[in-house]
Amino acid sequence: MKLSAALENKDVILLDGAMGTQLDEHGLTAGGRANLEAPETVLVIHREYAQCGCHALTTNTLTMNRIYLETHNVGVSPRDVNKAGAELAKQAAGTDRYVLGDIGSTGQLLEPYGTYKESQFYDAFREQAEILTGSGVDGFIVETMFDLREAICALRACKDNTALPVAVTMAFATEENGGRTVMGNSAEQCAKSLTEAGADAVGANCGDLDPSQMAVVVSLLKVATSLPVLAQPNAGKPKLVGEETVFDMPPAAFAAGIAECRRAGAGLVGGCCGTTPEHIRAVAEMLGGK
Repeated sequence: MKLSAALENKDVILLDGAMGTQLDEHGLTAGGRANLEAPETVLVIHREYAQCGCHALTTNTLTMNRIYLETHNVGVSPRDVNKAGAELAKQAAGTDRYVLGDIGSTGQLLEPYGTYKESQFYDAFREQAEILTGSGVDGFIVETMFDLREAICALRACKDNTALPVAVTMAFATEENGGRTVMGNSAEQCAKSLTEAGADAVGANCGDLDPSQMAVVVSLLKVATSLPVLAQPNAGKPKLVGEETVFDMPPAAFAAGIAECRRAGAGLVGGCCGTTPEHIRAVAEMLGGK
């Protein structure tokens, strides 16, 4: 079944968990460069998630757009890093799982807060989307977006230039006051604007919320859109231990939080920072039990 059909059918879809913190666990720097410098490790992580019962794997291409690569001196080309990321995820996914092309922020701000125009963001996202499409992904996840305007630029770049479905998830700083990103976008505003702009699913990931808090945001999104809602919380709220950011929620507690997100209306679920294959396996067992 194509991903678009699964979304239209409102099927429950289990995504994978974190890649960046898993790369850290393997002694590598998080990011897409690992696709080229340590592809065997990226493949191992993808395969561990695939064995946990998830329905979709996410490419290790977050922020691998031209603007981010150039402004952060990453030292790789958009084509090389995105093509490699898609091929590794596809290799691990086989024929039984979807592969989602991961698109994240440019790391810059739009005018008037920054120096970039929406057309520049659009062009960078278009290039990345076209590379991922040519490399065989089944759809896109535009994720960890703090600015609704940037999220819409990425969404439109995908929808205008490919025929693939696009899920968009925002990073919320609080579940209070209608749910807010750090740029002040409310959950209702995000859901309505992304729905109008053509998203195939909307949701929340990462941010400063634990799974129970994200369930509150899910309920707000669910009221504001008829689209499938996606929830990918971190393994608890981030904690600073020394100079290290730690996510210490154990798998069973995480799965219980995902169950709350499901009850709030999430049809697609997975994990973000700090989640491991064990967290995703716990969620798979929870979903199987129901």
